[in-house]
Amino acid sequence: MRLYWSSLSALLADKGALLLLVGAVVLYSFFYPLPYQNQVLQQVPVMIVDLDQTSLSRQIVRFAKTSSKLDVQEVVMDEGVAQQAMWQGDIQGYLILPKGMRESAVRGKKIVLPILGDGAYFLLNKTVLAGFAESVGTLSAGIEMKKLQAAGQHKLQADVSRNPVTLTMQALYNPTEGYGGYIVPAVAVVILQQTFLIGLMLFIGLLAERGSVLNQLGVTKISDVVSVLCAFATPVFLQGLYWFGWVFWWNDYPRLGTTEASSVSAVLLLLLVFSLTLAPLGLLLGMWFSNRERAMQVMLFTSIPMVFLAGFAWPAEALPEFLHWFRLLLPTTPGVQGFLKVNQFGASLTDIWPEFLHLGIMACVGWSAVLFAAWRSLRLSPQH
Repeated sequence: MRLYWSSLSALLADKGALLLLVGAVVLYSFFYPLPYQNQVLQQVPVMIVDLDQTSLSRQIVRFAKTSSKLDVQEVVMDEGVAQQAMWQGDIQGYLILPKGMRESAVRGKKIVLPILGDGAYFLLNKTVLAGFAESVGTLSAGIEMKKLQAAGQHKLQADVSRNPVTLTMQALYNPTEGYGGYIVPAVAVVILQQTFLIGLMLFIGLLAERGSVLNQLGVTKISDVVSVLCAFATPVFLQGLYWFGWVFWWNDYPRLGTTEASSVSAVLLLLLVFSLTLAPLGLLLGMWFSNRERAMQVMLFTSIPMVFLAGFAWPAEALPEFLHWFRLLLPTTPGVQGFLKVNQFGASLTDIWPEFLHLGIMACVGWSAVLFAAWRSLRLSPQH
């Protein structure tokens, strides 16, 4: 226990490491979820190009203006005006109501209403398309109902004829279908790993610049490695409790202990093995780089690739084969999937056994490597 506390104290006494292990974690926990607080995009600025100028086109305009997804800036009669506004970034899309639309509707002809959106911003584009589709769909349903009633059907009968099968859509695991509920719980695992690894590597890099890392940590026998690694695993375990507990609660993300989400024991066990995987990895990487500044430079560079390789921002099945195999070497790969399953999907430990076993194997390899390095260092030490 003495070596455990001395190692933990030495780590936290390093101001650079402390800034990463505590300061960066707190800052990330507040500022990263902040842009996604509204969860769902609303009131996206759009225009409507009304070339028909009839009661039918005006009705579509009214439906679009009442949509929570859309903010109709202006109704114009020239498509060039809408195009120019979209090129300037004033609007994110527009709907064209072609000339002769009402006449085609009266004759029962098929009508095509073009919707143009900015595909460079897929969330904005999706909201524009969905908002206009709902507005036009509401009008289309009304027209169909009137035709069925004109054919002699009662209102209730016409409603059944128009929609014989009722579709109920319910979003699982992310009830609000918000972007924050999708991205933050996954990226939190990457933040958890990167802030810890960089902080630990800064500390180990400083020791490496002065001489033997294990000697400075007070390792005099193989069993001392256990105390040192447990000390290093403690901060990341506490960081995980902070993220999956308080931060998720504050932002109302599915979190440990909620009735709809995870089993507390599954989260804690997964977090424990995740911590025990990162501790030897940070120690080994710090000893390998043996330079305080270089460790931070390299690890910062790897953060974005880890996000894409984790399997939530881009499907793992769509990755090239060599990247698919390479991602299996990263703790974030099983870590992200495992924590998403227990926090959001309500999975038990049995359900996440593949991810748990994956992290367990990585932890065993890391601990074995550190134990071997300690054995070799003690064997070559003059006092042995």
